[in-house]
Order: sequence, then C-alpha cells, then structure tokens
Amino acid sequence: MSLAEALLPPSQTRRAVLILLAALATLAAVWIFQGLGYEPCELCLTERYAFYAGAPLAALTALFASRSMHGLARAGFALIALVFLANVAFAFYHVGVEAHWWPGPTACTGALSAPVDVKDLMKALETTRVVRCDEVQLRILGLSLAGWDVVASAALAIYAALAAKLVR
Repeated sequence: MSLAEALLPPSQTRRAVLILLAALATLAAVWIFQGLGYEPCELCLTERYAFYAGAPLAALTALFASRSMHGLARAGFALIALVFLANVAFAFYHVGVEAHWWPGPTACTGALSAPVDVKDLMKALETTRVVRCDEVQLRILGLSLAGWDVVASAALAIYAALAAKLVR
C-alpha cells in the first residue's frame, strides 16, 4: 500500500473512519491537556463543538458508505467539510484574540461593563477562576492550541472535501 493510498484510501468507509479517528484523537489530546492543568477558555470550549459534531458525522458517513449509500456518504463528507471549515474561521478568530488583533468576548477578556461592588467582586474572585481568552496558556512549536486548531480543522475540512469529490 502506498502512502497516498494510506492517507486517502479508495474506500469511502475508510476515509470516514480516518476522519472519525482524527476527531477523536484531537478531543483526547485537549482532554489530556485539560487533565494536566491547562484549563480551556470559553472560546476553546466552543471550538470543540466541531469535533463533537464531526466525530458522529464521520461515523454516520462510514455507515452510509459501508451500506453502499455512496450519495449519502458524499453528502456526509461535504457536511463534515463545512463543519470544520466553520471551525477554521472560529479558531482563527480566537488566534486573533490571543494576538490582540481584535477584541474578544467580554466574558473572557476582562472588560467590565458596569460598576461592581468591591465586596461582591472579592467574593466572586474567591470562588471563580476565569480563564482569559486573550492569553495563551500553552504553545507547541510556536503555535497556541487555537493555532493548532486552525491547522487541524483546515486539514480535516480539506480531507473531507476531497473525500466528498471521490466517487468511491
């Protein structure tokens, strides 16, 4: 088996299973980082939705393909591509928030919209840990986890789009 066949097998079922495995591996990685103490911010948690949706969509696509429902499988790949393409845009927005290219949501970047009673603020600080969306907690090979999400989501979107174009 050549590298090309391993990466883009001739079977729709295998291509869908590869997407499923990639989505599950990505979720496992972020859960491991979280277990190691790297708490996700609000945007990080939202970026995971694409993987939570992409994994079952890939499983359903594999099921369609295994039952020779190739038209539905191609539609499944197209939907997976759209899900991850949308996540590319969202993750890139998060990268921009981290780089201070634009403001992030006020819920996780520290902006206050109204005066706050100092006693209430101190009480809230004792019980709540807010993870800021505009501060990078971890860089791997120079990219934040949001940056790696751009890369992973783009790769999955391109792969699913290619898989949708292939007949079988």
